[in-house]
Amino acid sequence: MLELKNISYKVDDELGEKYILKDIDLTLDERFVAFTGPNGGGKSTLAKVIAGILKPTSGTIYLDGEDITALSVTERAKKGISYAFQQPVRFKGLTVRDLINIAAGKTLKVSDACAYLSEVGMCARDYIDREVNASLSGGELKRIEIATILARSTKLSVFDEPEAGIDLWSFGNLIKVFEKMHEKTQGNILIISHQERILNIADKIVVIANGRIKEQGKKNEVLPSLLGQDACKALTEKL
Repeated sequence: MLELKNISYKVDDELGEKYILKDIDLTLDERFVAFTGPNGGGKSTLAKVIAGILKPTSGTIYLDGEDITALSVTERAKKGISYAFQQPVRFKGLTVRDLINIAAGKTLKVSDACAYLSEVGMCARDYIDREVNASLSGGELKRIEIATILARSTKLSVFDEPEAGIDLWSFGNLIKVFEKMHEKTQGNILIISHQERILNIADKIVVIANGRIKEQGKKNEVLPSLLGQDACKALTEKL
């Protein structure tokens, strides 16, 4: 379980101090949690604070009752937190197989490493020995990054707009990956997304705007106010 107590994050700009996050109180213990809201509202910043990429200006973060506020991103990773960037990082000289082995924390059999790529809709033999460099498209990098999260099998997996760049790979397959990930790890999955079909799989939706939580609750409580009753009903029936 993840608990955020009075989390704030501020930066200095030409106008003085500016709060990107302000007094965030949140408990996350559901299988799938979705962060949504307007662009620039603080969603990605909050996710990076959770992962340890950014340090909060004030407040406390607990993971399963342990205060992890002062821990670095590496230390939090060891505690079981994974983070997938909105724009995945490229690693010249590092192959896809190397990256998956690093994520798994051991040298996998080629067949096992390939299995992770297959789960995200990639032909393993075409990618397993490719370098993670500029020759890969954004969508390919996104799927490879999701494969590394699968290999890590952590208790909390954070995804920043995982649907970006995967136009040719259906949302249905992406959702199946998340469901399989939870089944394997029994951990929590936090997804930042604007996509209605991803919001529809969430057990809890948190709406963030202007650095504050505007609304939170179960999907059937929050989704209608975001989409409208008719659109929400149509989406649910379609799925």
